[in-house]
Amino acid sequence: MIIYDLKCENGHAFEGWFKDRQAWLVQKAQKLVTCPACNSANVEIVPSSITIMGKNARADNNAERREISPLKALQLLHEYIDKNFEDVGDKFAEVALKIHSGEEDKRNIKGTTTSQEEKNLKEEGIEFIKIPVLKMDS
Repeated sequence: MIIYDLKCENGHAFEGWFKDRQAWLVQKAQKLVTCPACNSANVEIVPSSITIMGKNARADNNAERREISPLKALQLLHEYIDKNFEDVGDKFAEVALKIHSGEEDKRNIKGTTTSQEEKNLKEEGIEFIKIPVLKMDS
């Protein structure tokens, strides 16, 4: 799933959720993406920045926001995954299939797969995402 920040010809900003970039292009070409405020189909993607809101921030224009770099966002994501996902190593596909079939309890897992294992998981309807591994210089 990909989320785009969008803006119509009248300046109304909103989000659009799409399966992938191709889905955005197809829906835009067919004028299926319209502004929720004015119903204009003349909609474009606008640049966005990553925003982190604190736990106590309100979701309005007065909320204090802190912009971060994409690298920092990726670092934060990896920290979250390290704390909240079980590392099953190269057994990811095997464990994911067992969880999907009910042989193992549902839980967050991380690990590695081969291209063929990824293809098999997709064929089984098992959703997963690939996240690049950070190589940090110390």
